[in-house]
Amino acid sequence: MLGRSACLIYNLHSSGACCITGRICVGFGSAVASRRLRTMEPLKSSQDSKTSQPRPSPAEGSSPALIDTAADKTAAEKTLPVGLLPGETVIKEGKASILFPNANEVFYNPVQEFNRDLTCAVITEFARDVLAQHGVKVVVPGERERVVVSLSETNEASAPMEENNGAEEPNVTVTVGEKCEQGLNVLEGLAASGLRSVRFALEVPGLHSITANDFSTKAAALIARNAQYNKVNHLLQASCRDASMLMYEMREKKHRYDVIDLDPYGSPSIFLDAAVQAVSEGGLLCVTCTDMAVMAGNNGETCYAKYGSVSLKSKYCHEMALRIILHSLDQRAGVYQRYIQPLLSVSVDFYIRVFVRVFTGQATVKNSASKQALVYNCVGCGSFHLQRMGRRTSNGKHMKYSAATGPPVGPECEHCGQRHQMAGPLWAEPIHDSPFVQRVLSAVSGNPSRFGTSKRIEGVLTMVAEELEDIPLYYTVDSLSSTIHSNTPPLLQFRSALLHAGHRVSLSHACKNAIKTDAPPAVIWDIMRCWEKVSPVKREKLSETSPAFKILSTDPSFQACFTVREDANPQSRKRHLIRFQENPQAFWGPKARAKTGGGISTDLQDKRKKFQNKRKNPITHSSQLKGFPCKKFKEGTCTHGDRCCYSHDQEHTDKEEMA
Repeated sequence: MLGRSACLIYNLHSSGACCITGRICVGFGSAVASRRLRTMEPLKSSQDSKTSQPRPSPAEGSSPALIDTAADKTAAEKTLPVGLLPGETVIKEGKASILFPNANEVFYNPVQEFNRDLTCAVITEFARDVLAQHGVKVVVPGERERVVVSLSETNEASAPMEENNGAEEPNVTVTVGEKCEQGLNVLEGLAASGLRSVRFALEVPGLHSITANDFSTKAAALIARNAQYNKVNHLLQASCRDASMLMYEMREKKHRYDVIDLDPYGSPSIFLDAAVQAVSEGGLLCVTCTDMAVMAGNNGETCYAKYGSVSLKSKYCHEMALRIILHSLDQRAGVYQRYIQPLLSVSVDFYIRVFVRVFTGQATVKNSASKQALVYNCVGCGSFHLQRMGRRTSNGKHMKYSAATGPPVGPECEHCGQRHQMAGPLWAEPIHDSPFVQRVLSAVSGNPSRFGTSKRIEGVLTMVAEELEDIPLYYTVDSLSSTIHSNTPPLLQFRSALLHAGHRVSLSHACKNAIKTDAPPAVIWDIMRCWEKVSPVKREKLSETSPAFKILSTDPSFQACFTVREDANPQSRKRHLIRFQENPQAFWGPKARAKTGGGISTDLQDKRKKFQNKRKNPITHSSQLKGFPCKKFKEGTCTHGDRCCYSHDQEHTDKEEMA
């Protein structure tokens, strides 16, 4: 039993009612406990039956339309273990049907369906790899024979995947919804409504148990009801605990989780120390960060406090954010003689998501310093250089470790004469495992009906597979052009120029106009100088102290060739895959944080609209101030009366307070 006196553990039973086991925390009376118990029970009284709105069972695949007739209600109550409470709706995603309150009592964001789909795909492949070592074969409904998706320029027929990796010949088969005795133990530390955990139970094969935890008692009760509603009681257990304390208590090897998923509202930094200890040997750690303002350079000092790394405003900020969280994970794991192996790291929409395996090894941990690097970024032209934190050299069977030498730059940039900014340290090793990414891509491509966002997953993973894995960070073509005030060269022509010069080049999933290349900054600026001769810049308008003047004052060391090469256009671009999806609706991004009492303001969107483009639409006349409430009037201290330039409308003031 994981519970202590300060927790509630909900055990789900197939009898149709939920009971609370364990001791109730100090300060909770019996009346409160019984009231919470009732929120998890089905509505059975006649009065409740009138106010409830039950729906058909998810197994029947019927629409979420509400049942109106008394006969339908009676039939639904006989077939469903849980009914809708007043003020609840049903949300369908994947194979899960989730009971969800209309009020903002429990956090839910439909934008992250891609995140949840991708996580299901990754955990499925991870389970396939792990269970294959024990002779267990994972079967996914609708999945055809495994094939390798070819990303080569030649259009060869895909061959069946023949990978054994030393695994035993499968003699046991497991599918979704079944409890596997040798399967994975999964923890979702911040489960909210439990949607992700329910989807794991319904869509990911090879699982032994799922613990869906949330600190909110309302969320924990909702998780319990959702597990019962989707009939996954045999796999999913709801828990009401502090996520960090729960993971700290499971640090022993025999209690560790095989998969830990952390998807908090904001920063996951306070959970990382416990997570790297509670995950099993070679286990999977899945982490989401939505505090992109901090990680992308707006608040470098805050980023250092949370992740031990200084972020920087730059064109490569999204990949830098991925490398910052990987650095933080590796640093915290190293304290316990553990290290990470990134499987997949993606920057999508307004968040980043990393999947890493955690291993233990004192000798390997010594390599950690040489895996981290500082970044020197020129404030004038944007050229960047990496400085490794440590150095390791192979000496036969032994590895020699020493301090790194540097810095790699002088006091001023050699290209434009401007100063450098320093950021980091950050993870400088590959952020993906290419063979693993290929397996996930093959599974998703071979079973496109499995996820609602399969096309987007295929596009993103194809771009990830095409990236140069040993090249950290990237340039953008538009920023290079902006530096010298020239027209922007076509992407294929710029890529072709780098290929003609003998360098490798790829795109990046993190930015639409990104260029990842092993070419040094000197070669890149030589190519831009050659392009300026094709599209001349009015140099008489350039300041002598500007980066553009300094760069264009130097002649190129070679003549760049802009003839488009066939291999300059990657397969993801040729096949017109969904790579950078446009926002499908307004305000596509982070939602409002869940409130303790619920009841999110209906005027939230109006408030967002009101404060958008404040700098673009400055107030030019005092009459425009009538649209803003008077703060002194709300406090009762305004002495201007009707002559006040701000609004004294009580209704308007109340709406502002609610928002």
